[in-house]
Amino acid sequence: MYIMYMENTQTIPDYPRGITFEQVWAALMEDRESRKETALRMEETDRQMKETARLFEESKIETDRQIKDMNKRFDEYSNRLGEITEYMVAPKLCEKFNELGFNFSKASRNTKVTDYKNNIFFETDVFMENGEKAIIVEIKTNLTERNINNHVERLEKMRKYSDLRGDKRVFLGAVAGVVIPDDIKELAFKNGFFVVEPSGETFIITAPQGKPKEW
Repeated sequence: MYIMYMENTQTIPDYPRGITFEQVWAALMEDRESRKETALRMEETDRQMKETARLFEESKIETDRQIKDMNKRFDEYSNRLGEITEYMVAPKLCEKFNELGFNFSKASRNTKVTDYKNNIFFETDVFMENGEKAIIVEIKTNLTERNINNHVERLEKMRKYSDLRGDKRVFLGAVAGVVIPDDIKELAFKNGFFVVEPSGETFIITAPQGKPKEW
C-alpha cells in the first residue's frame, strides 16, 4: 500500500517585519483624512469657479447694458449735432453754390419723397434747385463710406422718381461734413460729388476733378 503526499504550493504574503496592526491602521486613517481634505478642496474650488462664472456673467450683462446705453446716448448726440450742422450750413449753401455759377433760386431742408405706387422712398437734407438743375446735399457730422454709398442710391432714386413725373432736370450730388477723412473725400470725388467742408469761420466747396457726375 502506497501513500502519496501532495505538497501545498499556496504561499502566504511576506509582510514587512516589525509593522504592527496599529501602524497599518493609522496609515489607512491618515490616507482617509487626506482623501477627505482633497475632496473638500475640490468642492471648494468648484464652488469658487461657479461663483466666479456667476459674477462674470452678471458683470457681462451689466457691461452690455452700459455699452447699449452709451451707444444710445452717442447716437442721440450725433443726431442732435447733425441737426445743428444742417441749420448752420444749409442757409449758406445756396449762396456758396451760386458763387460757382449755379444760380439756385430755391433751397429746401429735409425734403421727403414717399411714392408707394412705385416703391420709392428717400429723404434729402438740403435740396437746391432752379429750372434746369438741382443739387442734393447730404450733411453729416462725421462723413463715412456708408454715407457716400447711400447718397449714390438717393440720387438714383431721385432720377427714377423724376423721370416718372416727367421732370427732366439734371441732378447733381454734394456731401458736407464737419469731419471728412482724406479717403472718404477721395471716395466722394470718385463718385462725382462736390465736397463741402469747414474752413476757418466758414466752409469751402470743392468740385471733383473733371465734370461732376449728373443723374
